[in-house]
Parts: sequence; C-alpha cells; structure tokens
Amino acid sequence: MEKCIERPRNLCSLHGALDVIGNIYRAIPILHASPGCSMQASQHTNLYYLGGYHGLPSSNAYEKEVVFGGTKRLEETIRGSLEIMDGDYYAVLTGCSMGINGDDVESVISKFEDAPYPLTSIDTAGFRGDTYTGYNMALLATVKTLAKKAKTDPRLVNIYGQPPSSDITLRGDFEEITRILARIGVKANTFFIRRDGIQQFKNSGNAALNINLSPWLAKNVDAYYKHEFGIETLTLNGWPVGPKDTALLLRRVGEKLGIEKELVEKAVHEEELYVYEYLDSLFGNFERHHFILVGESAKALGLARFLVNVHGHIPLALILTDSVYEKDRQEIRDEIQKLDCPRKADVYFENDVYGIEQIALKYDGRATLFMGSFYEKKIAQKLNAFFAITSNPCLDKEILNRSHIGTRGCISLVEDLYNHY
Repeated sequence: MEKCIERPRNLCSLHGALDVIGNIYRAIPILHASPGCSMQASQHTNLYYLGGYHGLPSSNAYEKEVVFGGTKRLEETIRGSLEIMDGDYYAVLTGCSMGINGDDVESVISKFEDAPYPLTSIDTAGFRGDTYTGYNMALLATVKTLAKKAKTDPRLVNIYGQPPSSDITLRGDFEEITRILARIGVKANTFFIRRDGIQQFKNSGNAALNINLSPWLAKNVDAYYKHEFGIETLTLNGWPVGPKDTALLLRRVGEKLGIEKELVEKAVHEEELYVYEYLDSLFGNFERHHFILVGESAKALGLARFLVNVHGHIPLALILTDSVYEKDRQEIRDEIQKLDCPRKADVYFENDVYGIEQIALKYDGRATLFMGSFYEKKIAQKLNAFFAITSNPCLDKEILNRSHIGTRGCISLVEDLYNHY
C-alpha cells in the first residue's frame, strides 16, 4: 500500500454511485456486492427515499458467488426488489468482488425488459476509483437512462457538479440557487432535493442550459448533454457565494438564455440591497481574520471569493480535499490567485487528516479563523483560532435546510463565522 489515509472523506466508487442513486426520490439502488461492501458504502450515505442503509437491497454475495458467479443470486435480488421496494427507477451497482469475477450483469438486466420501471446497471466496483468516479459514472448512467428530448424549454436549466452527501448544506444550497434563478424566471432541475427528482431527470433533455458547479467534475455529463440534446454547459468554477457571485450568476445565465437585461438587473439590485443591509450591521463589530479553509474545491472557491472579495478577510491557505485531476489543479490554483488580496493564498490538495494538520501547523501564530469539517475542529484549537464548520463531515450538529451560498446563504455563513464555538 503506497499510502494510508487517516479518516478519509472520499471513499470508493461504489459509495459515490450509491450517493447519486440513493439521493434521488423513489430511486432504488440494488447492490451486487458482499455484505461488508454494502454496509460500509451505505452507512456513509444519506439515502433520500430508503431512509438509511437499513432498507437497502443487496445480493450479499459470499464466497460461493465470488468463485462460481453470482448472476443467479443477483436475478433473485432484482426480482425481490421489484416486488417489495416501491420505486420508480432501479439501478444495480456492482461492488469489487463481483466486479473482479466478471459477472455478466447486463444479461441479468435484459431479463427484466418488461419491468414497469427503468432498470439499469452501473459497474461501480470500488477499485475503479473513488467517490467522485462513482458520482460521474452514476450521474451519467442515470441521465442516459432517463433523459428524453421533447421540446426545448427556454427557461429550464440543469444544475449538477456536487456529490449529494459531500456537502453538509446541499439541500439549503439547492433551495437558494433555485430561488435566485426564479428571480429571472428560470426553473432549475437540481435532481436531488425534491420529490420530483426522477421527473427532473426525464425532463432534463428539454433544458436550454446546464450549470456545472464544479471546475472539474461531471465533464462526461456535459459532453453527453451536448452530443445527445445540443445543450451547452455554463461552468461556474464553484458555488456562487455572496452578492458578487450571485450577480455574476444571474447576468451570465440571463445572457445565455436571452433574458431581458432590465429584469436581470432588477433582481441583482434587490438581492444586493437585501444582503448588504444585513452586512452593514456588522461594521461596528468587524473582525478581519487570517483564515485557513479546508473543503472540496467547488465550495471552497465560492467561500473564498466571498470571504476575501466581499468581506475583506485575508487568506492564508486553501486545503482542497477532493480528488482533483492533475490536469485541472493548475486551473483551480489560478482561480484562487485571482482573489482580491495582495497576500495570495497557498493552495494544497490533501485528504488525509494528519496531512492537513501538518499543513495547518505551518500557520501557527498567524491563523485566526479556521473553516473546515468536524475533523479540523481540534486542529483549530491547537492553532488557537476561531472555528466554523463549512464542509463534510459534520458530526456534532444537525443541519436541515441551512445554506452557505447565494445572498441569503452568505448571511448564515457570516453568522457561523461570528458565533464562534
């Protein structure tokens, strides 16, 4: 083993695929994997419809299936799932053991062509990659299975680029971005937070535009929508956090969709007025921090732009925990260097908790604010820095629909920064 990672946030591709399927309302993931893989993958995922890993169907393949093949066991599992699990979309996800023995899952799937609901298979054996690999694979497979083209809706957009369970404020964030786009008459397919998620996938081929929140994820989905449906993709290089990013989002979407400039500018003005009325109240109690930010690149980019360009804080280091491809890392570094501050942030790509601590200790005596996950809370204490939780995992508080993006979400973020604990 080349490297052992302490408390990894990113697991195998089976976990990433389960994160996608399990968070679509009335989508049923069927695992073709060993009991250990099934349990480990599911217990780290917030399954929307099944309510947790307790109801997750699995073939529970043992030594017999690994050695002699598990297609018969899989067929029984699918048949039972279709009979017992009340869903609208079913996806078979393959684990490592069954991926190694080469089970012909497609031949088993073909026996259920007359099933009343769509059924697909995704080869998500863990050795194929990590959470983000599984996310890319499962999102693309679901789009291929469900998306259809009828007639382009000039005010419909698809939004993706964030694994659901990797963002502690995902529901609130998607609600906020949906609200913002509705200000200019645009409807958003977010796929994961509403009960019509499957219908959103079906309608996604009719969208006029895709919005990819990530600077590097889901490029395969971008390409498929372009090839099959002629849908262009707008890449945001991170979540829109605060009034400046919100204004940029509204203007770019408005330009792409040909929306009246007066309507866009009216929405921009009202959103800016709303947020600055709250931020102005902080001027008498303003603290300018030197900060370290730990988290996934898409969220970290948005948070950093707001903290520096709007709120005036000084960046020391951004430690990015997702598995960004080497070819995309320089683009992310360049984006961070654009922050409006003479002191340019140091950029690291690290997922290991021990490695993150060693990086953070370089800034001992300088960092006054530390933002990250529950794992970084003790590191902040060692640095004698204030701490705010902004990334996954969050193990000591419950978050329902709180947001950290947009105009209303950035107000919640500022509250978290000033209500130190």
